[in-house]
Amino acid sequence: MTQNSLDTPPPVWRAPGMPALLVLTAAGFGGFVVLIPVAPLWAIQGGATEAGSGLVNGLLLLVTVMTQPFVPRLLDHFGTGRVLAAGLALLGAPPLLLLLSDQLAWILTISAVRGVGFGILTVTGSTVVANLVDRAQHGAAVGIYGAAIAIPQILLVPTATLLADSVGFWAVFALGALPLLGISSAPRLARILRGQAAERDLLPPTGSTPIVSTDGGRSRRRMLAISLLRPMMLLSGVTLAGGALLTFAPQMSSSPAATAGALALLTLSAAVTRWAIGGLSDRYGAHRFLWPLVVISVAGLLAIAQAVQSPDATGILLFLVGMTLVGIAYGGLQNLTLVISLAAVQRKQYGTASAVWNIGFDLGTALGSVLVGTLATAFGFPPAVLVAAAISLLTLPLAFMRRPKVTD
Repeated sequence: MTQNSLDTPPPVWRAPGMPALLVLTAAGFGGFVVLIPVAPLWAIQGGATEAGSGLVNGLLLLVTVMTQPFVPRLLDHFGTGRVLAAGLALLGAPPLLLLLSDQLAWILTISAVRGVGFGILTVTGSTVVANLVDRAQHGAAVGIYGAAIAIPQILLVPTATLLADSVGFWAVFALGALPLLGISSAPRLARILRGQAAERDLLPPTGSTPIVSTDGGRSRRRMLAISLLRPMMLLSGVTLAGGALLTFAPQMSSSPAATAGALALLTLSAAVTRWAIGGLSDRYGAHRFLWPLVVISVAGLLAIAQAVQSPDATGILLFLVGMTLVGIAYGGLQNLTLVISLAAVQRKQYGTASAVWNIGFDLGTALGSVLVGTLATAFGFPPAVLVAAAISLLTLPLAFMRRPKVTD
């Protein structure tokens, strides 16, 4: 065996703990996304108005964002295994209770509990994936982790409502319990992380001076906040667009077939780009890919705004191209901004970086739905999409800013 083969790390998907994390992630996010289009329909069947049904996912996302800042502290106090198992249980058990009632109050209660579980899963998952591999492989690890999130979305979101119509709501609620299948992997991941931490404690210090720290210094806390705010804002700019398109694409297009194809292209291009760009960012650095992806996002939104000028005659080809371009930026920036966030902190702060990144993702998604929906009601979808393009363009200067990397 050559020295180079000894020095070359194994593929990230073979890293200790990574297969278990990927299976757990696919189960957790699969159970989450399958109810996104169906839970509001269950509320409507129970007599809720359109506005009431809109609260179902809105409350879910709100509770998710409110939970995420507390997850790093929970991980410090209770450990990864217990916190992750609790999050999966809170996300996976409540869907089975939806069969008890289709009344809005009960569904909102279920959504709130699931929001706590999802907030735990999102922050813990990206914290774990960062700890399982070295910094040099963060891009590839985040990419394959993103694929484990995206594949259930591609498979389950388009089929969830069809399953509810053809088989029954109970079948979708049963799939909503998928996170329960991942609970058994949580203790195994915790043991692997403890073992890795013990090995690092035996290594001599690197001698490097950390750029950011949690030692209580006001200037250091400010530097940490600035380091994490930049990728968070870049991410929010593109998730605002993505959240709006995922929500309103059916209303923008005059062709149901074009809408289905466009959403498939958006999610598929996002999944492929998020996976593929990981290895490139490890090899060439994440920063050089930021500004092209912002430009691609703006170009895609401009194409969509032009395609939906006529409510009765969507420019289908332009619509499909625009959705694909936004999907490329949507997936690529998800990977790169998380890698940059992790590079800005020490290992012990991965939980904080993960929480800030996830808050940026969910806030951008929520803001996109609210802002574009409000503007579309008043002015129509073309001006609303142009505003989303302008917001994305405003993040472009952030793509050229660089912060020094932190070493452990």
